[in-house]
Amino acid sequence: MQFLRNLLDKAEKPFHKGGKLEKFYPLYEATDTFLYTPPDVTKASSHVRDAIDLKRMMITVVIALIPCVLFAMYNTGFQANYAIAHGAAALANWQTSLFQMLGFGFDPTSVLACMLHGAIYFLPVYLVTMIVGGHAEVLFAIVRKHEINEGFLVTGLLFPLTLPPTIPLWQVAAGILFGVIIGKEVFGGTGMNVLNPALVARAFLFFAYPGQISGDGPWIAADLTTTDALSGATALAQAAGDTPAMMAQWDWWSAFVGLVPGSMGETSALACLIGAAILILTGVGSWRTMFGVTLGTFVMAAGLNAIGSETNSMFGLPPIWHMVLGGWAFGMVFMATDPVSSAFTAWGKVLYGFGIGVLVVLVRVINPAYPEGMMLAILFMNMFAPLIDHFIVTANIKRRMAHYGTR
Repeated sequence: MQFLRNLLDKAEKPFHKGGKLEKFYPLYEATDTFLYTPPDVTKASSHVRDAIDLKRMMITVVIALIPCVLFAMYNTGFQANYAIAHGAAALANWQTSLFQMLGFGFDPTSVLACMLHGAIYFLPVYLVTMIVGGHAEVLFAIVRKHEINEGFLVTGLLFPLTLPPTIPLWQVAAGILFGVIIGKEVFGGTGMNVLNPALVARAFLFFAYPGQISGDGPWIAADLTTTDALSGATALAQAAGDTPAMMAQWDWWSAFVGLVPGSMGETSALACLIGAAILILTGVGSWRTMFGVTLGTFVMAAGLNAIGSETNSMFGLPPIWHMVLGGWAFGMVFMATDPVSSAFTAWGKVLYGFGIGVLVVLVRVINPAYPEGMMLAILFMNMFAPLIDHFIVTANIKRRMAHYGTR
């Protein structure tokens, strides 16, 4: 490692002010700080340094996302393998020959076969996201003459996990460009954005190209035209059409573990809860926001259950089912807790999360045309987060002024 350190030190001079490569200093700085701890530290005794910085925070979120990434590859492969195995043209499918050639057989329960098949779909989406979005980040850093920070490492991992496996790669590129530029850079870059960039990117694709990101087709990476026994619809979409039938077809445990069709990284509530534990224990993710989302979902769903409806079966979907379907768990853990676009005050985080929980159920139940309401709920509450903090801070100031006046 000392050799690498010496190599970076020798290459540093041309990138500083007055050097031939001065404009590209952000590239050098990003490489250096990614591999090593930044050398600049506070020295005077009046400064207090926290043990965590932006780099450590972003890396912690990436680590918390690893269970979702692994399960994304497994479930994508599992759903496709199961569909192929039950299809009339299974033996003609190239994936079957590939698995047999590698000695995996064609067993839908083979973890290695499912991981390999899922990686064929997930990795290209991830690579396109990082290459295209990363270059956009570098371009803005060079033009604005500021450092390239680690924030995009999280955005670049969140975005692919919210997409279906069959999404065209050119749409992935268009979506991440929109999310980086319109969702973040126009506001001033990392730390300045009002909305979550990964959700902005997904919302752009959701409304611009609904055929590739919604409906029955995109969720299973296999040709279902010859398969009568399977449906490509997600469990949440099936619930929007006929909730009792969905609950009869899928058991709650399968939905909790994530063995259902859906966006690659959003199906497993279990994987998301593992990530939630990591974020809460490290202090990176707010338990107050997660609690607020859970409470809001339970209150709203229970209320609609009590009201009931003869024409809309979604009124009868229990709260615990809302929490394992679609992107609820993923959004609660990794999107709602975004420290930039969420509320900052302690009670503000609870109210902010509560609003998300209420809205996600309202969107899912009242408007079945949009069965996945988590994305819209979080983006809507992103806009109200500053207002929530304003009223919380104002109320605290008034309370303290009144208390001070009585003494």
